[in-house]
Amino acid sequence: MAHSYHEIAFTPTILDLQARAGSRGSYAAMSEGSRYADRLSEREAGFIAQRDSLYMASVSETGWPYVQHRGGPRGFMKVLDEKTLGFADYSGNRQYVSTGNFRQDDRVSLFFMDYPNRRRLKMLGRVRIVEAHESDILEQLEDPEYAVQIERAFLITVEGFDWNCPAHITPRFTEDEVRAGLEELMAENRRLQRALDSAANEEGGAETSDAVLGEGPLELVISGVRQLAPNIRAYELRDPAGRDLPPVAAGAHLKVPVRLPGGELTERHYSIGSNPARPDAYEIAVLREEQGRGGSRAVHDSFSIGAVLRTGLPENHFPLHEGDTPAVLIAGGIGITAIKPMAQALELRGTDFHLHYAGKSRREMAFRDRLQRQLESRMTVYAGADGERMDLEAILREAPAEALVYLCGPERLIAGVMAAAKAVGFPRERIRLERFS
Repeated sequence: MAHSYHEIAFTPTILDLQARAGSRGSYAAMSEGSRYADRLSEREAGFIAQRDSLYMASVSETGWPYVQHRGGPRGFMKVLDEKTLGFADYSGNRQYVSTGNFRQDDRVSLFFMDYPNRRRLKMLGRVRIVEAHESDILEQLEDPEYAVQIERAFLITVEGFDWNCPAHITPRFTEDEVRAGLEELMAENRRLQRALDSAANEEGGAETSDAVLGEGPLELVISGVRQLAPNIRAYELRDPAGRDLPPVAAGAHLKVPVRLPGGELTERHYSIGSNPARPDAYEIAVLREEQGRGGSRAVHDSFSIGAVLRTGLPENHFPLHEGDTPAVLIAGGIGITAIKPMAQALELRGTDFHLHYAGKSRREMAFRDRLQRQLESRMTVYAGADGERMDLEAILREAPAEALVYLCGPERLIAGVMAAAKAVGFPRERIRLERFS
């Protein structure tokens, strides 16, 4: 057969089914002429370069197929020549199912999806595993701006590919694509708000919100608001023009301008709780404190989508260690906003850790459901309403040798950890903490 993909995929049974269904004539011409669809042209290479994810199927030793989603920066799958493509394999959940399958059977099936334009490219090939010592190949496949540990790489020799029709592909859009579509609307919203504020000031009318709040060097627009718990809201912050934000590491915080009810402009420090590997947005979570100094109430009452904030540049006085030293993470209440990105960073690099998270009740614990799905056995939740309490002495006593402890929460939790460390002889220098104030 001339069409290389069909030569592999169209078995005698499938050919018989096509004949019975009356569709064989549509594919018959593909059996004629010289071999084709086994070498990538500029069309395929360009399509692959625009993808930030794909589906990959391998064959297990039990004969069962195993399908896995793979993702990374746009263009993480790199076309090296007309017959070869490959990608770096970053640390993940460390199950190694696909890697193990490829050691026994090098056949692979790939699906590249373009949901907005309803296009897909399917491919068959053979895999070679590139180990960590083959630095010359790894350098061709790594992305210098994607700061994640590479464990190995996969080189794929193309055996055949085929373009599918768009039928039954439901359009889906990434955050970047949605943001691009909303940017014009958000810009118009800001223009109208400035016009309303200007008109109100000229007429001496009622007090209105700031068109741009703050005088810091980093301009951000509120692009999303989520209710995480009855009294906690998350605010997504992006560059107004859609550019990547300054990179941050786990533990970083942001100085955010806040207009208090009396008119005073002040600042509040909020942990950047989003995944530090994410370049396009920061997320802060704010607990509304009715008996506080007024900053959190002002945020809840006045921060809305489209508002522009001029904040300080990210700072980090609570940095996460480098290397493979195990970690114990302890969060109390809204302290999870500083600890959550640490768990995500440790998981991404494959470092051993366990997260202990305490709160008044499960419904009041921000990010709890998402973190439990993501971390599973590496997280323990303690809900006071259910009578659950941290055994701090046991946590420190059972910590892995040389483990570092990261702690953020109310003063009573911090005092409890310090007392427990003294009781069990846990070294104070291995405890790193951040207070709410």
